[in-house]
Amino acid sequence: MKRLRRQRALGTGALLLALGLSAAPAGALPLPAGTAEEQPRVDLRVLVVSDGGPGTAAVAAELEGAGTPYTTVELGDAQRPLIDAAFLADTVDGRPRAKFQAVVLPNDNPFPAGSAEMAALVAYEKTYAVPQVDAYTYASPQNGLQTPLYSGSVDGVRAEVTAAGRGGPFGYLEGAVPFEDNSPTVGESYAFLARPAAGADFTTYVEAPVPGGTGTGSLVGEYRHDGRRELVVTFAYNQYQQQFRLLARGIVDWMTQNVRLGAARNYFAVHVDDVFAADDRWDAALNCTPGDVDCPPGQGRPNPIRMTAADAGHAADWSRARDFTLDMAYNGGGSVEHRENNNGADPLTDAFVARRDDFRWINHTYDHPFLGCEQNVSSVPWTCAKNPDGSVKYVSQAETSRQIADNRQWAAAARLPVANDELVTGEHSGLRVSPQQPEDNPNLAPALAAQGVGWLGSDSSREPQQRQVGPAKTVSRHPINIFYNAGRVAEQVDEYNWIYTSRSQGGSGLCEDLANTTCLPAPLDAASGFARYIVPQEISTALGHVLGNDPRPHFIHQSNLAEERIAYPVLDGTLKRYDDLYTASAPLVNLRMRDIGAELRDRAAWKSALDAGQVTAYRVGDTVTVRAPAGVRATATMPDGTRRVTASGTDAFGQAYAGTVSGWAAPDGGQSAVTLQLAEAPRAGAASGRAAPLTSPPLRVPPRAPVPPGVARPVPHQAQR
Repeated sequence: MKRLRRQRALGTGALLLALGLSAAPAGALPLPAGTAEEQPRVDLRVLVVSDGGPGTAAVAAELEGAGTPYTTVELGDAQRPLIDAAFLADTVDGRPRAKFQAVVLPNDNPFPAGSAEMAALVAYEKTYAVPQVDAYTYASPQNGLQTPLYSGSVDGVRAEVTAAGRGGPFGYLEGAVPFEDNSPTVGESYAFLARPAAGADFTTYVEAPVPGGTGTGSLVGEYRHDGRRELVVTFAYNQYQQQFRLLARGIVDWMTQNVRLGAARNYFAVHVDDVFAADDRWDAALNCTPGDVDCPPGQGRPNPIRMTAADAGHAADWSRARDFTLDMAYNGGGSVEHRENNNGADPLTDAFVARRDDFRWINHTYDHPFLGCEQNVSSVPWTCAKNPDGSVKYVSQAETSRQIADNRQWAAAARLPVANDELVTGEHSGLRVSPQQPEDNPNLAPALAAQGVGWLGSDSSREPQQRQVGPAKTVSRHPINIFYNAGRVAEQVDEYNWIYTSRSQGGSGLCEDLANTTCLPAPLDAASGFARYIVPQEISTALGHVLGNDPRPHFIHQSNLAEERIAYPVLDGTLKRYDDLYTASAPLVNLRMRDIGAELRDRAAWKSALDAGQVTAYRVGDTVTVRAPAGVRATATMPDGTRRVTASGTDAFGQAYAGTVSGWAAPDGGQSAVTLQLAEAPRAGAASGRAAPLTSPPLRVPPRAPVPPGVARPVPHQAQR
């Protein structure tokens, strides 16, 4: 398999980076000539000129998510700055400064004919060798293409990365770039397919077959002309669509020439909750879960689901075969109870302990109690019990501490390799849950402090952002919509239909009552609905998180690995889809919980510094300098082979990923700056590095490229949780 397990966070470097520019990437223009003293300063910041369309918004979102600084100029804003020579460049300490390392335009020329702003951009790009991305443009000779062979929908089309693309900015992809087709009634993708114009220096990076015709046309390509480089994109997209997510990294790599602040990787981690315990089962007749709080007291008969020794062995074999480590959130009390009821026997625990090193282990509390308010379950929905004075009655600090400590002691006896600073409480309890408990249990934070917990699992559907809880930071986890109370396909489909169909269709109507939730048009077929609808939806959702530079883990339950093992089709499908799309240079990053928490923490601090304007970064010749506030680690992506100069010699910077190296940078002991050594870039023969007036070809405003309805809002269209 091509995936690589990574079990620690990104490496450290320095807040103050001095970087040499590596050999120019394929297709890059050479740097201006001159000595180091004559080289201009180029700030590591991207200029995004937006017309309000989804293309520039998608590129900006990619930069935002990676932590790459950018400035947006909204063309429709009457108060926007004028894009002229002074806006683009100036002089700092006697050295010419280019304020942007790349320019993103909504198309190849969004200004009126004869625009002085476009002329200023042309001159700037030529003088400082600054690349330009045309986010979505009409194919024409002005951008190196013939007029389109085809204009229209490309929903469901399979595009391909060309040999030049694989050898250039999209080398991390296997080749296929499938375009989504999520709804037969909504146009989601529109493209102009064209071939390079006669005599144009145009290199196609991504192409697609011409619908109803022969041959292929360019979707993404590089046009080199008049000392400028343009990345010409001729299809419409938004930031959520798979086709953009696959190409976004390459677009940013191309525009920044692999030298930038920020980093992006593809992350996937899966937590399995309630291991050693049992989960209550959905009752299709009652439409609730006997033994849990959604059934009225006394209604139904609990019929718990618990893994077997064979299930544990299967999970271990699966993990090894996929080279993918599952994180087992365990409840030791579940094993103790099972042994008490079965004459000391528990084959499940014995099997897991024998294969303990095939997994990572997370404390999920000893007995899996609800650690928030004391629940009054005399009615549905439950409420918080009250003290005589009317205040909320909370589970005590002592009980919360006992649940954490007892589970650790049990794991120590079983020799499970547990990280004591990680904790997931049962149902994420203790944390606020609306509407019953709008505040955290006040006894939770002191218990976490007493037990040395630094990372606390939370539910991203309730709290997507990391926050502080006493000494701990939360790690939001994505729920996979395979239900905790289902061990068989029939149970999953029945409950899915109950939740996601309207009252008129026989469902609960919850989908009608909850915001951002879509009802199914009709109940899923009991025999085919799971494989035909639920599994593809969950694969698509999980893969969307993976391709979105989102390190937050996903979670399922032990019940989903038992009986009919209904979680595996989703996990297998996600891993296979990823493996089909990406080369071994871009493996899935499979981090444990504490490392995910650290990544989220560092990203938040870096974003705060960027938003406050406290980061300065620029390149002068072969050196890049990045300054950030003390205590804030910087993130950077650099060419392969970069080495850092330390107090005692040199070492490699960052880790290799998708053809570059990237990592977090912190000061080396005793140093105020860190120098990263890269191969010297080729020089151009005549450029002076000084801005000068430039004669540009006649300018025009191209036809406004159409944007289909499905691109103007997030897709895919699917039932929401």
